Amino acid sequence: MDICDVAVVGGGPAGMMAAIRAGGLKKEAWLLERGDSLGRKLLLSGKERCNVTNMAPLDDFMAKFGRQGDFLRTAFSRFFNQDLIDFFKVKGLELKVERQGRVFPVTDRASSVLDALKDYLRENKVQILYNTRVSAIKKEGDIFSLNSSDAGTRKLSARKVILAAGGASFSWTGSSGDGFAMAGKLGHTITPLKAGLVPLKTKESWVKELRGLSLKNIRLSFKSKDKKIVSNIGELLFTHFGVSGPLVLDLSGSALRLRDQSEELFLYIDLKPGLSPEQIEERLLREFRLQGSKGIKNILKELLPLKLIEVFLNLCGLDPGKKGSQINKEEKSAIARLLKSLPLEISGPLPIEEAMVTCAGVPIKEINPRTMESRLVAGLYFAGEIIDASAASGGYNLQQAFSTGYLAGESAVKSLGI
Repeated sequence: MDICDVAVVGGGPAGMMAAIRAGGLKKEAWLLERGDSLGRKLLLSGKERCNVTNMAPLDDFMAKFGRQGDFLRTAFSRFFNQDLIDFFKVKGLELKVERQGRVFPVTDRASSVLDALKDYLRENKVQILYNTRVSAIKKEGDIFSLNSSDAGTRKLSARKVILAAGGASFSWTGSSGDGFAMAGKLGHTITPLKAGLVPLKTKESWVKELRGLSLKNIRLSFKSKDKKIVSNIGELLFTHFGVSGPLVLDLSGSALRLRDQSEELFLYIDLKPGLSPEQIEERLLREFRLQGSKGIKNILKELLPLKLIEVFLNLCGLDPGKKGSQINKEEKSAIARLLKSLPLEISGPLPIEEAMVTCAGVPIKEINPRTMESRLVAGLYFAGEIIDASAASGGYNLQQAFSTGYLAGESAVKSLGI
C-alpha cells in the first residue's frame, strides 16, 4: 500500500496551491489529476490571459461573495491578493493591475501562471499522478483510501485528503463534478448545482443577426414581475443563442434566481445610459431637423453600431428606406424608447457545462472556515469551486481557489504535526 501525508484530488488552481503549500511544509504530498495535464480550465480564464486576483480591499472582496463572504475571511486573511502577487514574483512572474482592479500577468498569457505553479510543485517535491481519476474516498480509522481504477494494482492511501476537484462547469477540461459525488458519499450534502457566470439564451431570434456584435458602455436591467436588478455600465456581447459578455455573466446568477421565483425574466438594454430620455428626444429632434434629407439609417450611424441599425429599425416598425424628414413624432418616440430600453425575454441559461463557475456545492456550514476541514469527516479538507462560495468575474473566484487551497494545505499539515 502506497501512503502519503496529504493527497490532493484535482489539478486546478486550488489543488495545485494546496499541494504546493503542503509540500512546502516538508510533508509528502500527492496531486491526483484525472487528465493528462494540469490547469486546463486555468488556461482558459480571463480570455486566456488569466485574471488571477483583484486588488479590492478585503471587505469589498468578501462582499463579492454575498452571504458566503464572511466564511472566506480567514482564508483571505491568511493568503490574499498581495501575497499572491509576491508568490508569483518569486518565480519571476510580474503581475499588472488593470481597470476595476483586475490583476493579470504582464505576459498576458495564462500559461505563464501555470508554468510558475508547476515550478513550485517541482521545487516542493509534489508527486503528480496524471490520468488518475478518483471514484471514491473511504476512511478506515485514521487513513483514507482513494479508489481509482487508473492506478492499476497500486493502492493509494493518505493521512489527510484535500478535495479540490472543481465544479461541474467547463466539464471538457476535467471539471466534471466528480468531487461532489465523492463528498456526498462521505456524508456531505450538496446544494443544488446551478450555472454561474453563464451566457443567457433569449426567445427572440433576431439576436442571431447580431452574432459577434459587442456593445460597450451600455447598462442592463433584468426584471421579473415587481423585482429588478440593474447593472453598472459595461459590455454586452450578442451570440447566436442570446447574450453574453461581462455584464451578462456577472449578473446571470442573480437574474436566474429572479426567474426561478416567477418563471419569467426580461432583459432591457439601455444603449445610451449617459443620456436621459429627455436628452435622447432632444438629440433626435436636432439630428432629424439638421439631416432631414438623409436616410434614417445614415442618421442613426451617429448613435448606433452599423450592424445593429437595421434590426433596431425593424423593432421600431420603421422602414429603413425612410428619410429623416419623413419620421413623425410617434416614430421618434419609439426610437427614443428603444434606445433607452431595448427588450429581450430570457428563456434560460446555457448548460452548466458551459458556465464559467458552478454555483453551489458543499455548504459552508459543513466546513470549518478557519481550516477548510470538513465538520463531518476529520482529516478531509475542501478547496476551490467545490465549496459553495462563488462571486462575479474580476479575479475573485481564482483568489478564492488560491486562498482556500493555501489554507487547506497548511491546515492539513498542521493537523499532522509539523
